Amino acid sequence: MAIRVYKPTSAGRRNASVNLHEEVTRSKPEKSLTRPLKKNGGRNNQGKITVRGRGGGAKRMYRVIDFRRRDRDGIVGKVTAIEYDPNRSSHIALLEYADGVKRYIPAPKNLTVDREVIASSTAAVEPEVGNVMPLRFIPLGLSVHCVEMSPGRGGQMCRSAGCSARLTNRDGDYVTLVLPSGETRRIHGDCKATVGEVGNSDHQNRRIGKAGTNRLLGRRPKTRGMAMSHHAHPMGGGEGRSKGGRAPVNRAGTPAKGGGTRDRKKPSQKLIIRRRKSKRYGQLR
Repeated sequence: MAIRVYKPTSAGRRNASVNLHEEVTRSKPEKSLTRPLKKNGGRNNQGKITVRGRGGGAKRMYRVIDFRRRDRDGIVGKVTAIEYDPNRSSHIALLEYADGVKRYIPAPKNLTVDREVIASSTAAVEPEVGNVMPLRFIPLGLSVHCVEMSPGRGGQMCRSAGCSARLTNRDGDYVTLVLPSGETRRIHGDCKATVGEVGNSDHQNRRIGKAGTNRLLGRRPKTRGMAMSHHAHPMGGGEGRSKGGRAPVNRAGTPAKGGGTRDRKKPSQKLIIRRRKSKRYGQLR
């Protein structure tokens, strides 16, 4: 049982549960792969709040993750430990390569200690869990994660706990992926991806239970826009509750529910076959 539910001994415990992290085999991180993580409380270099609801939280060190694995091409890496990472929802796997180099990667599901993984640019590698291959060489129907959006850029899609994309079609230099959001898009076949899906899928089943846990995660309370004054938020002011006769927006006036936020000019937009939402819900046309 990976999720443990507390007994309702108090109001905070009544709806709380905790992830047991049964896959984790090591409690302390590799010191050479950690960096100090400075907090900014949602403020920019001028000290002005640009992201509301941020601040506080427990101290943590950043774990340097290798999302490219291109300089390790053809070198076998052995999994020495599965670790907890406070900076992401997935677990991380510590690899030790044949030449002594150590790297962190997001831990795929069913990847265990003493397993060997390899990154390759050719079709000579078997499509096993944890191996990195160009999409053109991965068999159709398999699940992949840490997918590159352009060759050499490193894994950018499907990196959180339990995520994976399904390879459905191959057409010329491009392959078709179905993403977790339901979006279907084309990716160049030279882009690399890791075989399998990201582990720690029970992360989504955890219930926070109380506000104090959110404060440890660095999340501060947020005031609703409708509860503010008219000069503090577009939704504020008025005699009683009033939305002002406009669609829901955030403090800056950007659509808050269903509005399009993608850049129309980016070339990657042309590679989308089916968007995750239909146009009737405000998705970019």
